[in-house]
Amino acid sequence: METALQQDDSVHTNGNGNGNGAHGPESVFPDRSVRRASREDTAQLAAVIESMLFAAGAPVPLARLVEALEGPGRAEVTAALDALRDGYERDGRGLRLVHVAGGYQLRTPAEHGPWIRRLLRERPPRLSRPMLETLAIVAYRQPCTRLDIEAIRGVDADAVLTTLTDRHLVRILGRKDGPGRPLLYGTTREFLEVFGLADLTSMPTLRELGEGADLLAAADLSVGATGVLPTTADEAAIEEAPEAPERDG
Repeated sequence: METALQQDDSVHTNGNGNGNGAHGPESVFPDRSVRRASREDTAQLAAVIESMLFAAGAPVPLARLVEALEGPGRAEVTAALDALRDGYERDGRGLRLVHVAGGYQLRTPAEHGPWIRRLLRERPPRLSRPMLETLAIVAYRQPCTRLDIEAIRGVDADAVLTTLTDRHLVRILGRKDGPGRPLLYGTTREFLEVFGLADLTSMPTLRELGEGADLLAAADLSVGATGVLPTTADEAAIEEAPEAPERDG
């Protein structure tokens, strides 16, 4: 099965800044609000947001930015984010503003990865093909069970699921109602970050994935002589229909 996802090679920054520069917030905005500044100069608001995102490291939702700024509304903050993003791209800067995992984050461009890895003297963690295949199945079928994954891949998935869970790319969502109450798996916010996705709707469509992708979204699977196939509505109806009572001869 072709891998449905590609890992994002961009490296996001995590400055761990804390705003302890020469000038505190009082010197820039005496009323501890950027309300006046945002109305007069979007660029100044964009600079404040830039500092906030740099210090946060992780993606920050729009609502959280609006709350922390205590003044500008969603429209003003969005305009400042657009200006910040466009400025990075227009000037060819070493940072990019991306919408990922439901928030906004500063990241380095993917093409700068070799130099960054050389500076940090470390290799980024890589995902093996079995991990990528398992992640694709979980992402498109979630919530799904281990048996769902094994039916599609044809091999035991216990070890791979454990590794993906340890890496916080997959999480346990609960248990399925039914015999044995098997665990249900789904993706995490870290999954979205790793693959550079704003949300799950940003994943490639099944049509874009091509032949065989229908298995990823089929509600039920059946195993036949030709392999794993989606269970059709007629087959499901037959399986669920009560058996006819035997007649006395």
